[in-house]
Amino acid sequence: MKERPILVLASNSPRRKDLLALAGLPFEVIVSDTDESLLADESPRDYVRRLAVAKARAASVRADASQVVVAADTTVVDGNAILGKPANPSEAKRMLRQLRGRVHQVYTGIAVLRDGNLSADVCVTNVPMRAYSDAEIEAYVATGDPLDKAGAYAIQHADFQPVASMQGCYASVMGLPL
Repeated sequence: MKERPILVLASNSPRRKDLLALAGLPFEVIVSDTDESLLADESPRDYVRRLAVAKARAASVRADASQVVVAADTTVVDGNAILGKPANPSEAKRMLRQLRGRVHQVYTGIAVLRDGNLSADVCVTNVPMRAYSDAEIEAYVATGDPLDKAGAYAIQHADFQPVASMQGCYASVMGLPL
């Protein structure tokens, strides 16, 4: 019988998988079906923390008692607006125009669960966007990349490179604070 790795990632996010793989950590993926709806009057901090905890708890049911479950949730916040994943290319373009040339925040909630002991926190990173052009937005959205990302962008996208410069946790903006 094959032994399961000590670490469980409660996410199917390619970016989170990449970050753990880059760290050289063997892990297993257990994805949970978690309702990601925003509750009335819920702050961005409370929202991402709640979802990370819910994902960790849901995945832990299928994990071995000896495994450590890690879950995360990320959202982009511009002022008072929470920008989730765009529903379509038009919404992606609108989000990218809204963020262009401005600083916004990325909130990533992280939860770690082992033996019933839960630890959860939230990482907030200020992200200054560069003044990319409408043509750059059109070309980027045409790739389809922004459609599965909060705020409609990937900080690590080699061609679009939406971020001017930043201080803070780059990995957190990708979806998993390390």
